[in-house]
Amino acid sequence: MMAAAAGPPRAVAIERIRGALAALGRTSRGLFEPALMICALAFGVLREAPLISSWRRPVRAEFRRALRQAVAGGLITTMVAATLVGIAMIDQALLWLGEVGEERLIGGILITILVREVTPVIVGLIVLGRSGIAAAAETATLQLGGQIDTLTAQGIDPFLVVVLPRALALALGCYTLGTVFVMVAMGIGVIVANLTGGAAMSLGELFATVLGAMKVADFIIFPAKMLAIGLLIGLTSTLTGLTARTGDDARRLLPRAFVRGTLAIMLVTVTLSLAL
Repeated sequence: MMAAAAGPPRAVAIERIRGALAALGRTSRGLFEPALMICALAFGVLREAPLISSWRRPVRAEFRRALRQAVAGGLITTMVAATLVGIAMIDQALLWLGEVGEERLIGGILITILVREVTPVIVGLIVLGRSGIAAAAETATLQLGGQIDTLTAQGIDPFLVVVLPRALALALGCYTLGTVFVMVAMGIGVIVANLTGGAAMSLGELFATVLGAMKVADFIIFPAKMLAIGLLIGLTSTLTGLTARTGDDARRLLPRAFVRGTLAIMLVTVTLSLAL
């Protein structure tokens, strides 16, 4: 009788433990599911991108359209931001370094601050705002409108048509805009410094100083940062659109895509900066 009496409380305790573990599992899966899905999409992009069979005519057309949108859409904004950064950073740096006769240090300063840290963050946010949000809206429209299911029913892989071209286009576009940002910022900065009398360094001398201060790792880290940031912006944006459900609207989807993209930018920047 004592064993029978102890049976129900023990069963209740086991059920409570199972319930607690199930709740913990659901919470953990909800937290890590987006990150795991992005990793899976990134693996798929890296696997499919080198294959000629993946680049059929619709995929190539979508890639060209997304690349044109990313570069042309963000070019003016990138140049304006680079102009402001060049005046605020390079002009002032040349001014104060010239006061103490240490203008040769400008190369190391620009590599450390402008190239490694400032450019990836600013250009990443520009690409996210100009192209990433648009990609999320386009993909959500396809998902909610049933076009994704139509592609699947026709035997066409939506990943190749929707995700692959956009992710690669944003990666290449981010790297292109990053290079433009650095060149314009340095050019405008040294021109303004010479016009205001804050420096006696020519544009060619500035570029030579910066190149002389670059290490081998800088030629790897900067492209890696820009390409990885653009790739993750494309993946987070398309993932947000593909996971849209009935009832989701722009007020929910677009802030979600922006937050995910911003976290991706910061994650890449911090991770690769610590790897230096």
